[in-house]
Amino acid sequence: MNFSLYIAKRYLRSKSSQNAVNIINFITFLVIVIGSAALFIVLSAFAGLKTFSLQFTNTFDPDIKAIPATGKFFALTPEQEIQLDAIEGLADYAKEIEERVYLSYQDKNTIAHIKGVDQHYRSVTGLDSTLYYGSWGVNETNALAGIGIVNLLGITVNNYQNPLNVITLKPGKGSLTADAMRSNSFYNQMPLFVSGVYRIEDNLDKKYIFAQLPLVQAFLEKDSLQVSGLNFKLRSEADEEIVRAQINDVMGDKVLVLNRRELNGTLYRMLNTENLATYLIFTLVLIIALFNVVGAIIMLILDKQQHLKTLFALGSPLKELRRIYFIQGVLVTLVGGLVGVFIGSVIIGSQELFEWFMINSVLAYPVEFKVVNILIVLATILVLGLISSKIASSRISAVLLKN
Repeated sequence: MNFSLYIAKRYLRSKSSQNAVNIINFITFLVIVIGSAALFIVLSAFAGLKTFSLQFTNTFDPDIKAIPATGKFFALTPEQEIQLDAIEGLADYAKEIEERVYLSYQDKNTIAHIKGVDQHYRSVTGLDSTLYYGSWGVNETNALAGIGIVNLLGITVNNYQNPLNVITLKPGKGSLTADAMRSNSFYNQMPLFVSGVYRIEDNLDKKYIFAQLPLVQAFLEKDSLQVSGLNFKLRSEADEEIVRAQINDVMGDKVLVLNRRELNGTLYRMLNTENLATYLIFTLVLIIALFNVVGAIIMLILDKQQHLKTLFALGSPLKELRRIYFIQGVLVTLVGGLVGVFIGSVIIGSQELFEWFMINSVLAYPVEFKVVNILIVLATILVLGLISSKIASSRISAVLLKN
């Protein structure tokens, strides 16, 4: 092996007497460098996009959330609250109630969701960090709206002369009668005054309006025990699975206890699928590109045919001669991969520091430098290099050495 490695390194550093072989070798090395750099850059870009996409859920969603197993609402009794307070792994929890509503403001209308939250909600989630302007307000009828709803309806903050009208159907069974339609007795209406505006991302900005829990419970004709969700914040040292099991024991089968990943399962699956698809596409490009390695090694074998005959005549076995070119192919792909990863790391690092590429005037294209991406690229290059080098080196045969 030491003999094969020595000869392979000599061939790697030396130039051929034929200029065409040198050009082919240079192009092969350049293709490997560009391919590995491109794969690393794409993986880093998708890592940045994934982090950028998930930061909204990390801000808006709690560590763990309990939602109804069936229906929209469930009851939280005082005894259950005492038991939840006794769970050591919980830092805090917050109650909420949510329903789809119709919003009307000065002849403009839209459909949204109203979320009634208690005083603990802001400490359990990161909603306070998304406050764009204004405040939560001090009155019971104050509300926090998304920038999308505010822009769509043209809402003026702290405008106490023109309230935002919130309308929802009254709970009940059966069909609506004509008399009920004429008397407007089939819906509840509540005025709210927007005192603050939050900004997270477009879909959430157009979806929610936040108000105080007791007010929304009364608006929906629910008692003080009825909620549609419990939001839990874990202590830093807490074990998530243990805490989830304890919450399940307290709440029973009437709720589902989900972590942040399960709450956004569709988003996680979409991001992982896109990442895998992109990796496979670029790996296919690398496979095609590394056929150049096979061609370059075969050209080098033909160029060094007389050297091979001399080594064979001096007693080097056929297996040892094949190993020379196998090692050379692996060295070429590994060195090219390292150079490509270095170039890709410089590009990604400069983007993180200087934000050369912008999505718009204020938002730089998100990228994230991860060591695991370096390992993935080098492992991919190395595996493909081993396969291509094995194919090329197998072209050395006894017939070739005797001709």
